[in-house]
Amino acid sequence: MSSTAAHSSAARVKVNVPLLKSQTVQVEFGGQKVDVPKGGYYDRYRMNPDLDEVAQDPNVGRDISFFRKIPKKLVDSRVGQVYAPNFYYRTSSLQLVLLAPLDRLTAKLPPPLEPMTALPGYGLVALTFYSYLVCDNDPYNEVSIAIIVRQPGNTSYSTRQLVSCIWNRTFYGYVLALPVDTEIARVRGIYGYQLPKWLANINLEMDDHDIKADIAATDGTPDLTLDVPLPALRTIRSESQIGTNNAINKIDGKWCQIAVQTNPLLAAQCLFPNNVKLVRNHGPLSQLLNDLGVSTTVRMDVIKDAQMVLNMATPLEVLNSVGSVL
Repeated sequence: MSSTAAHSSAARVKVNVPLLKSQTVQVEFGGQKVDVPKGGYYDRYRMNPDLDEVAQDPNVGRDISFFRKIPKKLVDSRVGQVYAPNFYYRTSSLQLVLLAPLDRLTAKLPPPLEPMTALPGYGLVALTFYSYLVCDNDPYNEVSIAIIVRQPGNTSYSTRQLVSCIWNRTFYGYVLALPVDTEIARVRGIYGYQLPKWLANINLEMDDHDIKADIAATDGTPDLTLDVPLPALRTIRSESQIGTNNAINKIDGKWCQIAVQTNPLLAAQCLFPNNVKLVRNHGPLSQLLNDLGVSTTVRMDVIKDAQMVLNMATPLEVLNSVGSVL
């Protein structure tokens, strides 16, 4: 199979097909009992995989040296001891960065977080569809809506911060919604990170011509649907353009930062794309985008092939100290 065909085949994989009980095994995480695929990565490795075995997995299909440089450790967490960080060996994603009025964004942010100013009176919202094709806690899809915020403790002007974030490929965000389509992903997100996760039917498909994505509301009716032609992709040398997204939220009343590193391998970026068809219906994500007042899409990032690392949450003392004074 050619490399192009391999990418296309992997990207068409849907991971939200319900598994029969005979195909699952029950595991415990954070005091919750969850069914996971029998013989899958979580069942076999419990978050501490043998990377030599992972390298032989045909679904991974590429060099995994990136992960060998990041040793896992058994660490304490709010759900007991776990191996961290979490590895995502093959992923794809589509992100839209949209303008939204600053007053709408401020109303959704807990103080002292502040939205990043992109234009006078406007900030930024990131809507992202993810498909995790091979990862430590088995395949799943996810959708994120996050407000891009100023870096905690950084007092420079927003314009300077925004330029710095773009240049360094490092952004900070406050996640408002993070639905997923497997129970293990929901349980890990809620009990491990206290993130706003719930179960939903989610799809992200990329072929040689188009990208289609959708998420359903909890009653099964359409929420968001997205359709856009596949832009021209370029191959990126591994570890040459690593980006870091920092999710900021409170865990057990304390401000924390969750860093996600992305190693893109096949991707494209478009400024002010005019061929994005995003349809909002009547589900929770559509309502959230309406509440935020999102409008123009200023940037679209398509990643057809990438590797990712999800780190454990770390305390944000610069915010916690502010909170103690207030």
